[in-house]
Amino acid sequence: MSTVNVGVVGVGNCVSSMVQGVAHYTATPDAPGLTNPVCAGYAIADLRFTAAFDVDAAKIGLDLAQAIWVEPNNSTRFAEVPTLDVPVVEGILSDGVGRGTGQRITARGTADVESIAEHLRLTDTQVLVNFVPAGSQQASERYAEAALLAGCAFVNCLPSVIARSPDWVERFTAAGLPLLGDDLKSQFGATLVHRALVELLAANGVRLRNTYQLLAGGNMDFVNLQDAERMRTKKDSKASGLRGADGSTLLPAESVHVGADYIPFLADRKLAMIRVEGEGFGGTPVEVDLRLSVDDSPSGAGNALDAVRYLKFALDHGISGLLDPVAARLMKAVPNPMSEAAATAGLREFLTIRQV
Repeated sequence: MSTVNVGVVGVGNCVSSMVQGVAHYTATPDAPGLTNPVCAGYAIADLRFTAAFDVDAAKIGLDLAQAIWVEPNNSTRFAEVPTLDVPVVEGILSDGVGRGTGQRITARGTADVESIAEHLRLTDTQVLVNFVPAGSQQASERYAEAALLAGCAFVNCLPSVIARSPDWVERFTAAGLPLLGDDLKSQFGATLVHRALVELLAANGVRLRNTYQLLAGGNMDFVNLQDAERMRTKKDSKASGLRGADGSTLLPAESVHVGADYIPFLADRKLAMIRVEGEGFGGTPVEVDLRLSVDDSPSGAGNALDAVRYLKFALDHGISGLLDPVAARLMKAVPNPMSEAAATAGLREFLTIRQV
């Protein structure tokens, strides 16, 4: 098998956990916490970081192995990372820095789509992973454009509308390139638990009335989400994640609330308070309250590492466009929702393809 050459956009906590994860599970493949030691035929040791882009002046020019530790990054340190010989290159600024984020970094971003695409080609990058902040629709689109120009598969890990756009899906399909998005799920996060709870109640005859998901954390994602417009995109994505397997709305929009608070001392720890209210037999009340606490960035890194391996498999076998069963398994906001059983069956069929 060949290597999986990965480029990353936005060297924040999530990328830090990805980079650490590759070092950690390459050294100890049987260590706990990894859903798929081998995914789509590729082990973690087959992954190579080949390109990195950011707009934080403090990170630009550093080796990726150093840049992941630069403040305001505050993800959990669980692995030592050797020098990767991958310099962080100045990226595209566009709408990628919100008001709160802009007060904490010195932003630079004079690159354009063509220069990003050229760097991807020169570094032989095969899969580009987008981790720009929530609400950065224009920046996400420009990196997607660069991926198309460079002939790279593209993973959109943010709520920006890329994989849900028929135009982008058509363009990646026409280019013979796979696409995955939108908004990466955590391995065990609030959306996963919330959706499972809502589906379980509905499947057992409970008429759902209201639900909320209140989040708190101390990383830059939560700083960014204090901007109401950027938070709106996150709310839309999370509400999408609560739809039924057939795409039906389990609860009307006015009955779903999502909130997020920035609490500095939590650092990369995320707390989620989930409440679901409904009516059971005879109209009697059913109320469920749940508290979840996880390290935010490591919780998403495993799924990101699976995503790039599925996309490399698609590249190997000439599969282009949106990978529906992979998206249903790994993403919150997808154009074609599936049940867990349907996604599993679809993945099994996808992985039996050898050549088209």
